[in-house]
Amino acid sequence: MAHFAKLGKGNIVENVVVVSNDIATTEQAGVDFLNTLYKTRDVWKQTSYNINFRKNYAGVGFTYDQTRDAFIPPKPFNSWILNEETCLWEAPVARPELTEEQINNNNYYSWNEETQQWDLINE
Repeated sequence: MAHFAKLGKGNIVENVVVVSNDIATTEQAGVDFLNTLYKTRDVWKQTSYNINFRKNYAGVGFTYDQTRDAFIPPKPFNSWILNEETCLWEAPVARPELTEEQINNNNYYSWNEETQQWDLINE
């Protein structure tokens, strides 16, 4: 199956739909099918569920970056930095590894934007 992201203002993904590979033999064929189906002239970009192209599988709220030809998720925190290779956001401080004991106790790390550190959450 082929997946297509409908782009709105600012190249923000508004919807992701599936089209049969029998119909979407090329990206343009898929775009033409969708615009005929919905009786629109929307902008659609094919996205790869297996991340074979355009860096990331598109989701609602993602941005399509034409220069990078990539889908970029929303920025989770102001301090996070875009990894140019993966087009994913990364914290400015690496997340610490959990110990086996912490894992067994259902602990996890959560980013604290105020302190710019990872907080260990104990459940």
